[in-house]
Amino acid sequence: MSHESIDLSVAPESKSSLGPKLLGILCALFITGALLLGYAFMRKRHGQQTLTAAAPTPQVDNTPKGPPKAQVIIDEPILKGTETIIAGQVKNLSNQTLSGLAVRLVLHRRKDGAPVEALIEVEPSTLEPNAEAAYAAKFPARDYIGVRLLGLNADPNSTQLAYVSAQGKQRPPERLEPKAIVITKSPPSEFLNSPDNPARVR
Repeated sequence: MSHESIDLSVAPESKSSLGPKLLGILCALFITGALLLGYAFMRKRHGQQTLTAAAPTPQVDNTPKGPPKAQVIIDEPILKGTETIIAGQVKNLSNQTLSGLAVRLVLHRRKDGAPVEALIEVEPSTLEPNAEAAYAAKFPARDYIGVRLLGLNADPNSTQLAYVSAQGKQRPPERLEPKAIVITKSPPSEFLNSPDNPARVR
């Protein structure tokens, strides 16, 4: 009889403890699944943001369309002392008067290669049809390593003009100053043992 009472008392206790365990396991699985889903969502979002940031920004082409109204000639830069001279000419190809002319250049800094824009006024800044004018500017040679033609502006409000470019004068060859080299003749060396002064070897 005692064994039967023990079996009857143990059976209900095991069934009652099984419910909380199953509930705890289900809760743990639910929480783990939620964490995994959240991690996957955040990782996907981070990847999309990285791709968006790495994508190149589309550049808007602001180049004026239509027939060119001027020709911009740019000479090769000339190094003079500690300065670089950038010069050239502008010719009016249109049948109208162009005023407020200025050449836009982009220079690259020597230390980091960053582009720097420069605006050089044409002298005279007003050109009649088929007329020509010159422009020139000086920049520190130690600051910049290259230059490129970027555009041509004119009045009103520095409007960009359609233009054609051409290579101008080439850099003149460097002239090396002749230097006189003076060679001084040293006096003859004196030897202890020579045909003129024989000495006995001991």
